[in-house]
Amino acid sequence: MIMIRSIVRPEKVDNVLTALMEAGFPGVTKMSVVGRGKQRGIKIGEVTYDEIPKELLLTVVKNEDKDFVIKTIIKAARTGEKGAYGDGKIFVVPVEEVYTISSGMKESAGGKIEEVKI
Repeated sequence: MIMIRSIVRPEKVDNVLTALMEAGFPGVTKMSVVGRGKQRGIKIGEVTYDEIPKELLLTVVKNEDKDFVIKTIIKAARTGEKGAYGDGKIFVVPVEEVYTISSGMKESAGGKIEEVKI
């Protein structure tokens, strides 16, 4: 399993969530965040905005779905056909275990599911 962390423009987040839902990946956590990328913020006149509002989307998928989900996010989050600075970033990290609190079940990266003894 892998976790995909996507940082996207706020005006694109609904496009991404809809695209993921339609592609069969409805499980997403969304957080409003602020930050800056390589451009070090944006300067408008004499004012520099170094904390740009973005949305952070987290989703965990099977390894074999990674490329499809990443392409889906890029297509939905990109500005225009070629994209623009500030469209965002995607970070991919491995997930070793997932615990479901309500059922007490543990799923390992290899697909093994077992009940957690409390």
